[in-house]
Amino acid sequence: MNPYAKLITSLSLLLGTTITISSNHWMMAWTGLEINTLAIIPLISKSHHPRAIEAAIKYFLVQAAASTLILFSSTINAWHTGQWDLTQLTHPTSCLLLTTAIAMKLGLVPFHFWFPEVLQGSSLTTALLLSTVMKFPPITILYMSSHSLNPTLLTTMAIASAALGGWMGLNQTQIRKILAFSSISHLGWMSIIIIYDPKLTLLTFYLYSLMTATVFLILNTTKTMKLSTIMISWTKTPMLNATLMLALLSLAGLPPLTGFLPKWLIIHELTKQEMTVAATVIAMLSLLGLFFYLRLAYYSTITLPPNSTNHMKQWHINKLTNTPIAIIASLSMLLLPLSPMILISV
Repeated sequence: MNPYAKLITSLSLLLGTTITISSNHWMMAWTGLEINTLAIIPLISKSHHPRAIEAAIKYFLVQAAASTLILFSSTINAWHTGQWDLTQLTHPTSCLLLTTAIAMKLGLVPFHFWFPEVLQGSSLTTALLLSTVMKFPPITILYMSSHSLNPTLLTTMAIASAALGGWMGLNQTQIRKILAFSSISHLGWMSIIIIYDPKLTLLTFYLYSLMTATVFLILNTTKTMKLSTIMISWTKTPMLNATLMLALLSLAGLPPLTGFLPKWLIIHELTKQEMTVAATVIAMLSLLGLFFYLRLAYYSTITLPPNSTNHMKQWHINKLTNTPIAIIASLSMLLLPLSPMILISV
């Protein structure tokens, strides 16, 4: 990709995200989302492979439909109340439309159909952007309008997302699709708590982004795309694969790793809100996700292929990504002891 084109798309992504997260007016928030959508499309389709072009078209159509719904929702609300403020969404139809639109933007069930396909058609770095940076503006809109959302609809979609994310990830062999269903499952955890404790949703999103970035950067370094190649990568980079295993277990939410913190806090908050049944169901559904994370971890470190490659193990890789991987991998595993400090700030 042309360096100037890459610079323009990167700056547009930054601009779009900044506009959305700092705006109070619905039109500005919508503008930021549109800039983001248009900026990521060249990055998805840059390989010119038919799969990438298909992914870009699917992404564009879904995001355009979601943006239209956001505009429609805010217009109806302005028509009835005279308010264009993000926090003043009070009309019931507008609230319902906004919940649906943000669910489409994020890829919550039943609007999840596009997300695994788009991730599968993208490169690993673009897939990382789609899983983390592109989710930030819609999560911010949810955060700003959390008091006006439809609780029943949101809880239903959240539990369905946790169920489907875990269930559909079980039989996948492509790592990007597994991580896409993992993302859908995590979004279910974020959505169920947004009405009761919006700051906890943001904390969950930050920690999820940290862990997902670790996994994607390691996969990008080892050039691993599917389960059959992750087995061979152990013989090349044992230290990176050991780190990948810990990052995956952190994503699964096993103590004493960082990923346990958001799940623990969400279950605690749901119990305080007398939603014990929802907390029990979503905790049980996380076991589905645990199964495929364990399978990935098993393939990455414990399983050796019968015909392993006969060359020297690379204990040191001469790449610039080493330092970022080291920093975010440490954070994605070791933040649990800092939980009292995080709880005070939240």
